Amino acid sequence: MTTPGKTRVAIVFGGRSPEHGISCVSAGSVLAALDPDEFEVVPVGITRQGQWVLASGDPAQLAITDRRLPEITAGSGAELVLRADPTAAGLLVLDPTQGPRALADVDVVFPVLHGAYGEDGTIQGMLEMADIPYVGANVFASAAAMDKEFTKKLCAAEGIPVGPYVVLRNGMTMTEADKERLGLPVFVKPSRAGSSFGITKVDDWAQLDAAVATAREIDTKVLVEGAIVGREIECGVLEGEAGGAPEASVLAEVRVVSGHDWYDFEAKYIDDACEYDIPAGLPDDVTRRVREYATRAFTALDCSGLARADFFVTPELEIYLNEINTMPGFTPTSMFPRMWAASGLEYPKLVNRLIRTALRRAGR
Repeated sequence: MTTPGKTRVAIVFGGRSPEHGISCVSAGSVLAALDPDEFEVVPVGITRQGQWVLASGDPAQLAITDRRLPEITAGSGAELVLRADPTAAGLLVLDPTQGPRALADVDVVFPVLHGAYGEDGTIQGMLEMADIPYVGANVFASAAAMDKEFTKKLCAAEGIPVGPYVVLRNGMTMTEADKERLGLPVFVKPSRAGSSFGITKVDDWAQLDAAVATAREIDTKVLVEGAIVGREIECGVLEGEAGGAPEASVLAEVRVVSGHDWYDFEAKYIDDACEYDIPAGLPDDVTRRVREYATRAFTALDCSGLARADFFVTPELEIYLNEINTMPGFTPTSMFPRMWAASGLEYPKLVNRLIRTALRRAGR
């Protein structure tokens, strides 16, 4: 039963993408931040095979331990299904010994899912069908931001600078003209993935085919991006309160140290190989332009709720958008919550605001 006066929140995490483990860690942080006097939490884990289970809500079980990421497995909890019927919005527990039984209706879903089948509009479409409010971007914005090709196209159309790139659809290869235009090094990456999965830095064109093959293990569409020499700068964006304009956080700079050549998965999450400056040490006019580009990109993709916009700033102080994440990492070391904490919005208040924004948007 729903506890009177409490908001019933389903935290959905795990999922079928390569970012399964990071999603679990993010969810653990969100679960720890929710005030039990205000929220009644339903932790919903999705296995790598796509099975939904009623998971443990213990944040300690969703932490990185001995360099190993947590995982949701079949049989770790009662099997669940989401009812797509908008007149019966909620979760159904499938119990083979007792038959199906319904949980109390869910007020809002927080899909702490990164990558495919979670951050790309798929679960957002399912929740729209069920008429359940949810935290984050809508179907279109989720899909557009997940696809790096269309992120670049939409933002470039709004006058936001993006770096040089080539799109390789299935069966396509780079031409000599493409190679000359991009130069070396390049970064080869899946068009629809995150957390640096499937990305290879190529310093010699002889490495290109292997790099493309690695990226295509995740996505048949591949981007080849010309390397931009510059500082890696990030900016958090939140949907404005009460329908106001989107708001930008203070900026952060990511600096890779400890033997990593670039900001790859291990540097981000496993090896503690990065240092961060919050706020980033940039001239005031550059800071202002980055924050403006971040909110313009948020609007250009029709985002809602939250996003993290990533940029490069060159030694000449030119600014280039790298990508946008509509469900950025929420781990203890993730930049999105750290930037907002530095902006005066601590983690629990940030999570609370995201949930309240989702409910307000749905008229609840």
